Amino acid sequence: MKSPKKKTSASDMREEYDFSKGVRGKYAKRFATGSNIVVLDPDVARLFPDSKTVNDTLRTLARIAPPRKTKAG
Repeated sequence: MKSPKKKTSASDMREEYDFSKGVRGKYAKRFATGSNIVVLDPDVARLFPDSKTVNDTLRTLARIAPPRKTKAG
């Protein structure tokens, strides 16, 4: 369950922050198309110190695993 968001008031923002010309979601589409975020379970994450290790391991597994049949449609 998501935790409730903390409501902020104008007084919580520093005066030098100016978002008046900001655009909500300006880079969201670009980020979504260039990223594939996967969250590892903690026990799995402890096995891999960084993303390079994860990628190398998955590439090795992909080379030795039999190809999957894809569903039509």
